[in-house]
Amino acid sequence: MNQISTVKAKRYIRYLIPSSLFGTQRTKKIVNVNPTVQTHRQDAKHSVITVYDYNEEGLTEDKLECVEDSFGYLDNQHISWINIEGIIKAEVEKIAAHFGIHPLLTEDILSINQRPKMDDVEGTFYCLLNMLYFNKQHGCVETEQVSIILGKNFVITFQEDPARDVFNPIRDRLKMHNSKVRQRGADYLCYAMLDVIVDNYFLVMEGLGDRIEEVEEEVIRNSNTLSLARITQLRKELIILKRNIAPVRDLVTNIIRSESDLLEERTIKYFKDVYDHIVQAFDLCDNYRDVMVSMQDLYINNVNLRMNETMKVMAVVTCLLAPATVIGGIFGMNFERIPLLHNKWGFFISVGAMLLIPVWMLRVFRKRGWF
Repeated sequence: MNQISTVKAKRYIRYLIPSSLFGTQRTKKIVNVNPTVQTHRQDAKHSVITVYDYNEEGLTEDKLECVEDSFGYLDNQHISWINIEGIIKAEVEKIAAHFGIHPLLTEDILSINQRPKMDDVEGTFYCLLNMLYFNKQHGCVETEQVSIILGKNFVITFQEDPARDVFNPIRDRLKMHNSKVRQRGADYLCYAMLDVIVDNYFLVMEGLGDRIEEVEEEVIRNSNTLSLARITQLRKELIILKRNIAPVRDLVTNIIRSESDLLEERTIKYFKDVYDHIVQAFDLCDNYRDVMVSMQDLYINNVNLRMNETMKVMAVVTCLLAPATVIGGIFGMNFERIPLLHNKWGFFISVGAMLLIPVWMLRVFRKRGWF
């Protein structure tokens, strides 16, 4: 019972702190990205190295103890997918030296906060982009940088988080004997990875879209400061979404236009399908952005409408009190001769005028539709 109370308290206490309410720390994380500053990645505590070695006839899945065990997959005449989860600088440099990965690409693998891009350097095809996840508990978009190295008959992937990725559908297809992944080359495996990453963008946007609908209903029903804070938070998440989706469109375009020998002609059409998906995701992201702008305008309009209603009520009250103020002021003047001053009905006549005139004014206001 105490744990439940503590959770509820934390949920509401954060709204008492302005930086928590409007997510200023999140803003710093989104905006403060300086590519000219050398960023140092901390080595992971451990790495998980998995190899999927396959051809049309069979599949072998191995978990390696050290990175040196992967060296034998360079020229084994099979298609090898070496997946390294958890980036350690020494291991990356060893495998890069053995597989002929250019030092510039090694530097990109070890870097953080990189813009998604594609490079073709000395017979090695390199793709860097982010896998996106939607955290339902905090309502935010989380990113994980992934590097894909395409070589002759091998694909090497470097992931930051060993606990999660979006490649499980590819693993399932590799276990199927008649799947296209098993029958095609390493370039098709690279396509399958890009395709599943891009398809996962739609799942993230679906979760974000549900949050947008909730906030929109809240704004329509009851706009308040908390609604504005949620709108601001969602607009920040859309910035992250667009920042990661927009460059992928250029990445896939460069792959389609590439004349690398690592890409077969029959595989290019599959990359064109990925391009169609990423364009659709980019358009959907723009639509969400337009919805958020409209929602913010709706919030401002609701606030102005409530203010106008308040001012209208105050104006009506002021008008209704004006006759009583005028009559009271006239009869309160210190003159010797004032009409009805010595009349026994004078007081009742003045009070009646104070009441009847506002009633008549109310009727006129109602008839003209002023309230």
